[in-house]
Amino acid sequence: MSELSNEPVMPVGPEPFFKIWIKALTKPNEQTFAELAASPSAKATTGYLWYFVAMLIQLFFASLVPNEATRRLLEQYGSQYGAQLPVSGGFVSNLISAICGAPIMALIGTLLFALGVALIQWIARMFGGRGTNDQLVYAMSAIVSPFALVSTVLGLLGAIPFVGLCFSLISLLAAIYIIVLEVMAVKGVNQFGWGQALGSFFIPALAFACLCACLVGGTIALIGPVIGDTFRQIQQGLGQ
Repeated sequence: MSELSNEPVMPVGPEPFFKIWIKALTKPNEQTFAELAASPSAKATTGYLWYFVAMLIQLFFASLVPNEATRRLLEQYGSQYGAQLPVSGGFVSNLISAICGAPIMALIGTLLFALGVALIQWIARMFGGRGTNDQLVYAMSAIVSPFALVSTVLGLLGAIPFVGLCFSLISLLAAIYIIVLEVMAVKGVNQFGWGQALGSFFIPALAFACLCACLVGGTIALIGPVIGDTFRQIQQGLGQ
């Protein structure tokens, strides 16, 4: 007769976030994201929180570290026109800008992320996808949140003279890899084919690019004559 064990059964808790992130980044197949979508922890609030914190860290360090390319461009512009342009306000002002500006920009970025994922999932549903917005947000955030932190490190290393180009190339390749993972996430969450996944992912991006192009073109058409008149007035003033 078998005896029942008196040892207490330990409840299985949710996986730590870093294990989920590692799984999302190191197991590039749609089955990985289907499993993430099926997890009881797959909630949009969790994904938004991950994304917000990752963006906050990225923007904080980006605000603290001055952009060397921008600094050189401003110095060159100032030297050409005999003006002293303020290039950097120093560490204290950068710190204040980081503390005040990073949370606002991270919040805006999170709202844009939420809107983008919602559009992708809306189109995926039109293509017959079976996933939900919560599942896709969770899977997408498990990809882009750790990438934001990694890209922060790569961006800092990219500022190193002579070797920065190498890290910039690594950042580009990593960004392409992330796009591939995001398409896999759309496919795995919604359980359909590659064509539907590619359409769901890229149609919003193409629509947004067309909208931006129309806005830029319209703006140029409106302010173009004004800018032309301004330059003519400046030339006339210099010619007198």
